[in-house]
Amino acid sequence: MSVNTFGRLLRFTTWGESHGPALGAVVDGCPPGLTLSEDKIQPFLDARRPGQSKFTTQRQEPDAVRILSGTFEGQTTGTPISLMIENVDQRSKDYSEVAQAYRPGHADYAYDAKYGLRDYRGGGRSSARETAARVAAGAVARLVIPEVVVIGWVAEIGGDCIDPTNFDANQIGRNPFFCPDPVAAVRWEKLVDEARLAGSSLGAVVECVASGVPAGWGAPIYAKLDADLAGAMMGINAVKGVEIGDGFAAARLTGEGNADPMRPGEGRPQFTANHAGGIAGGISTGQPVKVRVAFKPTSSILTPVETIDREGNATEIRTKGRHDPCVGIRGVPVVEAMMALVLADHKLLHRGQCG
Repeated sequence: MSVNTFGRLLRFTTWGESHGPALGAVVDGCPPGLTLSEDKIQPFLDARRPGQSKFTTQRQEPDAVRILSGTFEGQTTGTPISLMIENVDQRSKDYSEVAQAYRPGHADYAYDAKYGLRDYRGGGRSSARETAARVAAGAVARLVIPEVVVIGWVAEIGGDCIDPTNFDANQIGRNPFFCPDPVAAVRWEKLVDEARLAGSSLGAVVECVASGVPAGWGAPIYAKLDADLAGAMMGINAVKGVEIGDGFAAARLTGEGNADPMRPGEGRPQFTANHAGGIAGGISTGQPVKVRVAFKPTSSILTPVETIDREGNATEIRTKGRHDPCVGIRGVPVVEAMMALVLADHKLLHRGQCG
């Protein structure tokens, strides 16, 4: 069984391959009466769109979304919303070597082992191209949670971290790295360019915060908000680690150091810390929900790497074509989308149980 659907009440299914004619998503369970048009979705796809700087893949895709169903006179009808994004700049000939040998670190061998065949053109479903459909679905999810503001940024590239004291949210959209630290952004230009020119790649850490999430979303055991967030983020191509709140750093704290002290407030407690990332016992606390996501270096690189071919013979492979020298950069809109999709789903689940 191949699972291509995510969510419980707000469910979305993605379809399509990297070098197919199109890809897209079907969003089901969206409440009726929400204002929706292509213009509401396109800005998020534009943020993820390739070819906007030398620090991302040079594949030129307009990523223009079309709404095929689920709206009438500019409003959602409550029926499935079908979204389509055409592929217009495929170069399948660049993958002739990949057809014969496996890229180490990529899903090539794993797909062959599971299915007995694979779409080697760009990796098919294992390509980061698939995430465009998630971003489109995430734009719909944001309409379900107007009280929540979701913002993501790159916090680290190749082991070089931002300085939190330089954090300026207004800088995120002013550089090609979604970087809130203008000083780090300058360093990263040299860092990523050197990796690109060397035929290599770098990993990155993306942080995402959702503000305005009320207390009470989530569930105690099998639908924990943090568990669903972790699963959503781990489902993004190239993601190898997820932290909620302090994450692994919490294991190095004492009980009192990890606590989020509460003081009396107007109608709800005032927290003096947020080590838990806005979630306790699987349920939101009313604090900002915080997630950190680790992206591995892009596996498709020009540097020759030892591998085997489909017959099991030793060989080397270097991947031609156009690839991100740091796939985590364009991962920011994808992380934001998955955050919105999980939160929208949990809002509807909470409403369904608690009114």
